[in-house]
Amino acid sequence: MNSPLLQGRSVVRSYGATPALRGVTLDLAEGEIVAITGPSGCGKSTLLHCLAGILRPDTGEVLYRDQRVDLLSESARAVLRRTEFGVLFQFGQLVAELTAAENVALPLLLAGTGRRAARTTALGWLDRLGVADQADTVPGEMSGGQQQRCAMARAMVTEPRVLFADEPTGALDSLAGEQILTHLVRLAREQQTAVVLITHEPRVAGYADREITLRDGAIDPAGLGQAATLATRP
Repeated sequence: MNSPLLQGRSVVRSYGATPALRGVTLDLAEGEIVAITGPSGCGKSTLLHCLAGILRPDTGEVLYRDQRVDLLSESARAVLRRTEFGVLFQFGQLVAELTAAENVALPLLLAGTGRRAARTTALGWLDRLGVADQADTVPGEMSGGQQQRCAMARAMVTEPRVLFADEPTGALDSLAGEQILTHLVRLAREQQTAVVLITHEPRVAGYADREITLRDGAIDPAGLGQAATLATRP
């Protein structure tokens, strides 16, 4: 039996005296989309940050392909996020001074890809997400939905094995949100990319293969199982 692609083992994380995660254990299989749900302040984003190597857990383990992510140096974890992981935040966090194409090309340039090849690849991803016409536009001149599509292209341009999506539709209206989710699921299936999807919205969780609910920093046993299937889900 194959090992899980990504594992969290008894992950504990506190902010000062305030506990955020209280021993969370979960597995993520290759190509699987898992929604992490729960009320605000339950530890969803902290769990994502620990799994993605942005934060180190206080105790416990995070493993990617059986390698201890939590034991890697900060620079090694940053390289992992540029190569094997992709991160999509709620507000996109595009670089304001760069065009859409430059934003999407940035991870490739940081990895050593030549400028011309990086731009060509970036334009291809913008086209796949239906925003090729925004290639030379800066974020401030795009709609929220267009910005988030560009941010998704940037997160996927290195063809990561795991995509971490933290409330990716939280700042969008319902139509733009549905479009983002449809693109996210389609691209994940095409690339066989596993997805950790953080959300507090049941309709968003419905796009996942499986849903895990956090309450007060721990997994709620009643929240384990299959996410509901939406009529609009690809």
